[in-house]
Amino acid sequence: MARQHPFFTPAAHGFVRVAAATPVVHTADPVANADEHIALIAEAGEQGVDLLVFPELSLTGYAIDDLLMQDALLDEADRQLGRLAEATKDAGVAVIAGAPVRHDERLYNCAVVMANGCIRGVVPKTYLPNYREYYEKRWFSPAADELHDGAGVRVGGDVVGFGTRLLFHAGNRPGFVFGVEICEDYWSPLPPSTRQALGGARILTNLSASNVVIGKADERALLCASQSARAMAAYVFAAAGWGESTTDLAWDGQASIHEMGACLASGERFAMASHLIIADVDVERIGLERLRTGTFADCARREESDVGFDRVLFEARDAGDAADLIRPLDRFPFVPDDPARLDQDCYEAFNIQVQGLMRRMKATNGERIVIGVSGGLDSTQALLVACRAFDRLDLPRKNILAFTLPGFATSEGTKSNAWDLMKALGVTGEEIDIRPAAEQMLKDIGHPYSQGQPVHDITFENVQAGLRTDYLFRLANHHGAFVLGTGDLSELALGWATYGVGDHMSHYNVNGGVAKTLIQHLIRWVADKAIVGPEAAPTLHAILGTEISPELVPADESGAIQSTQATVGPYALNDFFLFYITRFGLKPSKVAYLAHQAWGDRTHGAWPANLPEADKVEYDLATIKSWLRKFLIRFFQTSQFKRSALPNGPKVVTGGSLSPRGDWRAPSDATARVWLDELDANVPD
Repeated sequence: MARQHPFFTPAAHGFVRVAAATPVVHTADPVANADEHIALIAEAGEQGVDLLVFPELSLTGYAIDDLLMQDALLDEADRQLGRLAEATKDAGVAVIAGAPVRHDERLYNCAVVMANGCIRGVVPKTYLPNYREYYEKRWFSPAADELHDGAGVRVGGDVVGFGTRLLFHAGNRPGFVFGVEICEDYWSPLPPSTRQALGGARILTNLSASNVVIGKADERALLCASQSARAMAAYVFAAAGWGESTTDLAWDGQASIHEMGACLASGERFAMASHLIIADVDVERIGLERLRTGTFADCARREESDVGFDRVLFEARDAGDAADLIRPLDRFPFVPDDPARLDQDCYEAFNIQVQGLMRRMKATNGERIVIGVSGGLDSTQALLVACRAFDRLDLPRKNILAFTLPGFATSEGTKSNAWDLMKALGVTGEEIDIRPAAEQMLKDIGHPYSQGQPVHDITFENVQAGLRTDYLFRLANHHGAFVLGTGDLSELALGWATYGVGDHMSHYNVNGGVAKTLIQHLIRWVADKAIVGPEAAPTLHAILGTEISPELVPADESGAIQSTQATVGPYALNDFFLFYITRFGLKPSKVAYLAHQAWGDRTHGAWPANLPEADKVEYDLATIKSWLRKFLIRFFQTSQFKRSALPNGPKVVTGGSLSPRGDWRAPSDATARVWLDELDANVPD
């Protein structure tokens, strides 16, 4: 497979490679500072960077006070801007550097944007701090309303647009649009970048000096994260570091890259050498998120109705050779790698499930539930939720009526796990063998199995699944209870449930908003923290180590049991597909690209500490494409009718509701053709 195929290039999937630079500062020496800049521009070009952001007044140094009013310094800074602009031509990088710029007998603190070998525009700082240690109004004029946006200013030998209403747009790269603000601007109640985002900028940049004091780095990180989340954008922040004058202040060179609230990269603080941080930001995903969030467009209409932005065009570098993606990418998007965050997610997910069930029981004046317990993951998780809900409602666990319903292929291992679990949790456990009823039904409908033929078709399987649910509903009627469902989000996506009076249906389903990959961790979390008592922990760990199987078909001649994942695909991949297709609406080719980056054999490094051994596998592109094709058919074409008739249940994970009353509404008779065609056209075999 040729790695030169466009599929393997991040730019082909809507990514823009951005960098924040922390150069060594040479106080009041534009020539030396330009040398530092040019070296970093060349390095960025070699790394395939599309957009490079330097700190505030990076060409002169920030803390030079009245030296800013010296003509010799200002002239030299202007000359060096021409050198920087020329450097962008060979490097193929769009660059934003900080410099003082004269205009109409005033001096402005500016960001100078350069690309394709020339200066493209100049953006002055809007809000000038003049409090505590800051005295910027002593030297600079703010970008005021009377300043004509887009007016020409001569800088670096060029006459270019000047003002705060400039956005910079790569004409050859959809979505590559950025805006610029400077330091104090984003500390204001209404940062200029907010309107830049509403005007179409998907990448927001901040050139900062921002001296450091205790705790300030956390505040800056919070502002970057919150602005990127609220504006639905990427945010690139670069602050001044080593070499700035420490006459009265100190500088840490903080740099970060955020995207929609998440930190993609952060730099070393207090470093003594020039360096870059680099990340690929997903401007396509940002556009999709804005598209699906109507509030963004409504706000843009309200705030931007009487004023607009001038688009300054430039040409971004070619996509170039294939390169691996530079950004964090979770193999398990429903399961965070960070142990502390995983613990928090498990706490929230479990209690969302528990609260949902508690509220339903209160609303129905219910005191009993009926649940089928198979010894598998889903029924185990639902039973744990039920136990915690009953404990919090001060109801006896004996009112949880748990039934194991062995069929033709039920193994002794899962049945014993079911019994051990019911006993350890102190619920009312019973067993009903469904085989006689199943044999009678198969006989009544004339199925070959009833005549001694080993035909294990879908009818054979669904007779068992349907009878189990039928028994549970009748048992609920008999005992004045309601049926607690167990099917999870991943199964709903794949249609891996028997429709109607089968495991598709219940009176209330606590697992419908929880992905299979997360359920494994929820069970482990409950066991390790003894949430429902310590007695069940050994059985819970045994269940976690059991092969996922519907146990509807007897083992083959080799003894191998029916495997769910051999039929529908690895849940690790299916949950990955589900997250990116439903949460963001990504094209199948991009989902395949991300899956290959996450699961390919060259990218994993060290496995996450919380990853079960069974999930420590790798998938090549052909395997990913094959399972993605099957997922697309199952999700878009063959199983929506089941999701259109889902029982109630709480939404748990972000973008994770497939209820027709929640995140996902779709016709039951659609075709998967458009998604399959896109996959085949853009993903190499």
